[in-house]
Formats: sequence, C-alpha cells, structure tokens
Amino acid sequence: MQENNIYEYAVIRLVPKVEREEFFNIGLIMFSKKAKYICVKFYVCPDKFRLMHSKLDYEDIIQNITNFQKIANGDKGGGPIAQLEIPERFRWLTAVRSSVIQTSRPHPGKSKDLDKTFGKLFEELVK
Repeated sequence: MQENNIYEYAVIRLVPKVEREEFFNIGLIMFSKKAKYICVKFYVCPDKFRLMHSKLDYEDIIQNITNFQKIANGDKGGGPIAQLEIPERFRWLTAVRSSVIQTSRPHPGKSKDLDKTFGKLFEELVK
C-alpha cells in the first residue's frame, strides 16, 4: 500500500512588466522532502506571450526557464545552486523576487502518487 506523501508546489509565472504585476502561469514546481522528489515542467504559450505586448524576447525567456529547470533537477549546468539538496533548491527557486520569472507562494498537499498529482496540477494551473 502506498502512503501519502506531503508535498509542496508553486506555480511558475511570467511577469513581462514587473511594475504592472501582470502575469500568466507558465509552469509548475513540486517537491516532497520525504520522497526525495522534485519535478518541474513549463509551457510558455507563444500566443499568450505575444498578447502581453512585452519587449521581452521569447527565446530569452525559454532559456531562463530552462536554467530554472536545470537548477530544480540538480543538473551540473545549473551552477552551484543546482548542487544543493532538493529542499534547498526548492526554497531558492520559490523565494520572493522581482523578476520576470516568479513563483507563487508554495502550497502544501498530500498524495499517494506524486507524478499523477503533478500532472493534474499542471493541467489545471498551467495549460
């Protein structure tokens, strides 16, 4: 029998004009300390991106979110932060910041199947 895992997740947001605080959801990051689990996925809809009338470059945003993903996954290409333990990486990535890529505050939950829960949250909150 699978046990419930406590997890935390945060929605990754694109904030094209930080001073206006307008954003749209582009990804999700979720972690469970006990399960030693971290998952991040993103999708930057090109149509939504164009609607924001921003001076941001789409390819630059994709590169930045890819670097975010490298840090979450512990990829050596993610630099020194990527070498931290999973909870520390999650906390660093979800820290409050004033940049074009931000996260919501972390939200807790319980799940017997973290991958399934992640997929459901991604579909509900990002797609």
